[in-house]
Amino acid sequence: MKHILITIAAALLSVQAFAGQWIRVNQLGYLPEASKVAVLMSNEAVSIKSFKVIDAESRKVVFKSKPAEIVATDALQYMASTYRLNFTRLEKPGKYIIVAGGTESPVINIDGSVYDGAADFVLNYMRQQRCGWNPFLHDSCHQNDGIIIYHPTKSGQHIDVRGGWHDASDCLQYTTTTANAIYQMMFAYQQNPEAFGDTHQADGTEGSNGIPDIIDEIYWGMDWLDRMNPEPGEFYNQLADDRDHMGMRFPHDDQADYGWGPGGARPVYFITGEPQQRGKYMNATMGAASTAGKFTSDFALGAEILKPFYPEFAEKIGQKAADAYQLGLDKPGNCQTASVVSPYIYEEDNWVDDMELGALEMYHRTGEEKYLAQAIEYGRREPVTPWMGADSARHYQWYPFMNMGHYWLAKGDGTKKVAAEFTRNLRAGIQRVWEKANGTAFCYGVPSIWCSNNLTTALLTQCILYRQLTGDTTYVEMEGSLRDWLLGCNPWGVSMIIELPKDGNYPTQPHSFIINKKLGNTTGGLVDGPVYSTIFQSLEGVNMEGGKNYMEFQPGDKVYHDSTHDYSTNEPTMDGTACLTFPFSAYQMEGAKQARK
Repeated sequence: MKHILITIAAALLSVQAFAGQWIRVNQLGYLPEASKVAVLMSNEAVSIKSFKVIDAESRKVVFKSKPAEIVATDALQYMASTYRLNFTRLEKPGKYIIVAGGTESPVINIDGSVYDGAADFVLNYMRQQRCGWNPFLHDSCHQNDGIIIYHPTKSGQHIDVRGGWHDASDCLQYTTTTANAIYQMMFAYQQNPEAFGDTHQADGTEGSNGIPDIIDEIYWGMDWLDRMNPEPGEFYNQLADDRDHMGMRFPHDDQADYGWGPGGARPVYFITGEPQQRGKYMNATMGAASTAGKFTSDFALGAEILKPFYPEFAEKIGQKAADAYQLGLDKPGNCQTASVVSPYIYEEDNWVDDMELGALEMYHRTGEEKYLAQAIEYGRREPVTPWMGADSARHYQWYPFMNMGHYWLAKGDGTKKVAAEFTRNLRAGIQRVWEKANGTAFCYGVPSIWCSNNLTTALLTQCILYRQLTGDTTYVEMEGSLRDWLLGCNPWGVSMIIELPKDGNYPTQPHSFIINKKLGNTTGGLVDGPVYSTIFQSLEGVNMEGGKNYMEFQPGDKVYHDSTHDYSTNEPTMDGTACLTFPFSAYQMEGAKQARK
C-alpha cells in the first residue's frame, strides 16, 4: 500500500507541469427552469471575469454572463483556480457550449425531455442483480438457499428464500438494503406513475406484459422479502455472509462454502435482537426494530401498490405488516448485519426512523390513530438524520440515508402544527449540509464516506420533496449540484451512473464480475462514489491498478478511481441505484410540465 501511495503522489506531482482547464457539466442535461451551474477548474491560477454560452451548431452567442453569475471558489489540490458559472437564466431548449477562460465545455442539452426514461433506465441494473433467476445471464443461481442459523428451534433446517437481488458485486443479500430499495421504488411509482414504461416481462426478459417494469421489479423484491418472513414472529435479516468473497465468478458458479460443501446452501440469519457473530468480533445489534420497521413499511405500502397487479399476494403481505410492526415494539433497537472473515458490515445504529415510517404506513393502511401518534413520537426522537452536516460516519451507520417518515408528517399526516414541525426537520437536515456546501466549488457538503453517492441521492430526494412541499427555493442551487454531481459535474468529470448518458464519460471498469467476464457493463448502476483518502488507504484488498485513475483531478481529501480493483469507490450498489427512481421520475414529470408551457 505504501508503494501505491508513493506512486500516486509522484504521478500527481508530474501532472502539475501540464497546464489545463476543464469545465464540468451535467452530461445528461438540464430542465429549462432548473438551476444550471457549471464548474471551471484550472491547474494554473486564472482570473475569470465573464463567460458566454454559444449554440453548439451555429456557434452564435446566446448567453452572456453577469458579474453575479461568476463565483470564485477555493483551489482543489492541483487545481489552482475554480469558478462556479451560473447560467440558470438560459431556459431556451437547445444544445449549447459554455466558453470561459480559453476553454470550452462539452455540449450541454437543455430540454424538458432530458430525464425521460431515466428512472426506467436504472432498472437495467436491478435486473442484472436478480438472484434465483437472472434475465441478464439467462441462468439460475443459488437454488439451494438456504439453511437457518440462530433460530432457537429451527437452526439447521432448510428454508426456501430464493430470489431477490444480489446486494452489490458479491452475492450477499440483506433485508435492510432490499427493503429500502423496494420502498424507494414503490414511492417513486406512487408519486410519478406516468414516468414508468413497460418493455420487460415479469421475469426480467424483454417484452411487454401489461405491467410497468418498476412494478415487476418491486414484486420480484417483495416476493423475496415475503419469503424472509415465512411465519408470524419469524423474521430473517440476511442471506449468506462474507465467506462469499472468493473472487469474481458467475453467480451460477458460486462455489462459496458455508460448511455444507462448495456451492451448497447459504446461511439465513434469524433476527434474534441480540449481537451475532462477526468473525472474532460481534456486531452491535441491540434489537430488531430497524429491520422490523422496514418489513412493516414495505408490507403495508406494498399491499396498496401491488393490489391492482397481484391482488392475492398484496393481501397476503398486507396481513403481515402488523406482525412485523409488533416485532419492532417488542424488540426496540438496531439490527446490524453479520460477517465472519472481514471487519466490514452494515453498521446501522438508528431505528426510530424505520419505526416512524412503519407506523405511518400502518396508519395509511388502517386509519388507526394510534399508529399516527406513535409515528410522531418516533419522529421526534430523531429530528434530523445524523449524517447530515457531519464530517463522517461508519458504514451505513445512519440508514436509510433520509427519513421518508418525516416527509409524510410534513405533507399532512396529523395536524398543521405537526406538519410545520416536520417540515422544519426536513429543512434542518438540508440546511446542515448547505452550510458545509456553500462556497465550495461543487456546492457539495456530503461526507465522503463509503457509498457517498447513496447519501447524495438521498439528500437530493429530500431537497426535491422539501421544494415540492413548500415552494421554498432556498436550496435549489444545492439540489442542482447534488443532481449534477451524480451526472458528471464533479472533480473527475464522471457520470456516476453507468452509461447515463451513453455518449458521456462514465465508469467503464466498475468492480463487477460482468466486467471481469467481459459481458458488457453494469448498465444503469450507481457506483459507490468518492471516499476520503484516509478511508481508501485503510481498506483491505483495494487498489487502483489499471482503469482511469484521474490522477490530476483528485481533490486531495477524497479520491475516486474508475478501476475494477477499487471496490470502495467504483462498485455499483443495488439500493443506491433503486433510490434514483424517485428523483429521476420526479424530474421527468417536472420536465413534461415545463415543456407544456
